[in-house]
Amino acid sequence: MQKEKLRLLRKRKGYTQKDIAEVIATDVSNYSRKESGDVRIIKDEWEKIAKFLNVSVDEIYEEDEPRVIVNNENPVFNDNAVSAGVMTQFNSISTSVIQNLQDYIDLLKKEIDRLNEEVQELKNK
Repeated sequence: MQKEKLRLLRKRKGYTQKDIAEVIATDVSNYSRKESGDVRIIKDEWEKIAKFLNVSVDEIYEEDEPRVIVNNENPVFNDNAVSAGVMTQFNSISTSVIQNLQDYIDLLKKEIDRLNEEVQELKNK
């Protein structure tokens, strides 16, 4: 799903795809695929983009549409040629894994902060 809100705001503010790509530490080609909806924008990237554009994430965020992939064109799997449908499904799964890992990292960061506060409290006693 095309990230229309993001694209329109980026253009309205006079930024190029290259400008945003640099903010999220990727190349223009990859960012272009993110903006067109072919590659998922992860939570951390949404936050960096919003901060750069000086808006809230809510103003630019657009939900990804779940993709259902059915490939009946090649009923026989050939080891020498991986179908586009299988690769798309693999990319979709790996994106999901990445998002789950990012969510877990966020949870761990919060736990580290809580434990650091607890350590400080114990030191102050």
